[in-house]
Amino acid sequence: MGPFLETLIGGLMTGMLYSLVALGFVLIFKASGVFNFAQGAMVLFAALAMARFSEWLPTITGLNEKALVNIVAFLLAMAVMVAVAWLIERLVLGKLVNQEGVTLLMATLGITYFMDGFGQTIFGSDIYKIDVGMPKEPMFLFENIFQGGLLVNQEDLAAAAIAAALVAVLSAFFQYTSTGRALRAVADDHQAAQSIGIPLQRIWVIVWSVAGFVALVAGMIWGSKLGVQFSLSQVALKALPVVILGGLTSVPGAIVGGLIIGVGEKLSEVYIGPFFGGGIEIWFAYVLALLFLLVRPQGLYGEKIIDRV
Repeated sequence: MGPFLETLIGGLMTGMLYSLVALGFVLIFKASGVFNFAQGAMVLFAALAMARFSEWLPTITGLNEKALVNIVAFLLAMAVMVAVAWLIERLVLGKLVNQEGVTLLMATLGITYFMDGFGQTIFGSDIYKIDVGMPKEPMFLFENIFQGGLLVNQEDLAAAAIAAALVAVLSAFFQYTSTGRALRAVADDHQAAQSIGIPLQRIWVIVWSVAGFVALVAGMIWGSKLGVQFSLSQVALKALPVVILGGLTSVPGAIVGGLIIGVGEKLSEVYIGPFFGGGIEIWFAYVLALLFLLVRPQGLYGEKIIDRV
């Protein structure tokens, strides 16, 4: 029972991080109808910005206190991501309003490759480290219940707690603030929202800025765990099955989908993987997503589209 619970807890914590990345996809799609393939590049760009700012600040300003350096680096990286969001909306997506979905998709693919290359130009292409003080040592829980206790990675636990807190804050923001209600109105019907005075361009800048903030937090956490390298943008590919499972328009769906994928891939690797020679964790999420596309293409919480003829 102990090993099963360790695997389950590890899957839940990983699933929360997947949910965090998937949330960026959902936020932008809800507000603008754009499936943002650039979310992975945004995660990488944000992580690079924070990693490099945390290196440059002590040299430029003389700051030596690690916590203060991390706070300033985070704020500077956030300012960069807001600027990126504003430029994307003004220079690209704002010019493509009411265009075909494939046009918007190609635009976000172009943004992806541009941000990957531009990030390398500005920040360099080495592997960088983000150290925000998250504990690295494992710890044992429930030693009185299970012999030897349950081994849990403290860094994963802290990362999952941060991700869960951010998801809760964003859910409350959408539900209880006037800006959040405006975002939901735009998501339901662009023209109706505009007709009652909701400025679409400002709303889109806000939602891209929020997605940039989510990307920064996700990049900070994954960068702390894996190091900031250009393969980090591939983490977003794991969020695609999460979005398919939960539904493109559902914030709760991103959470539930992330937990299902995280737990499923960990349990399948441990208990099913040996029968297939290992590696099942790599493709499990995509096979599960494919099955959902065949049976319930709108996802668990997505809106079912009914065409009347």
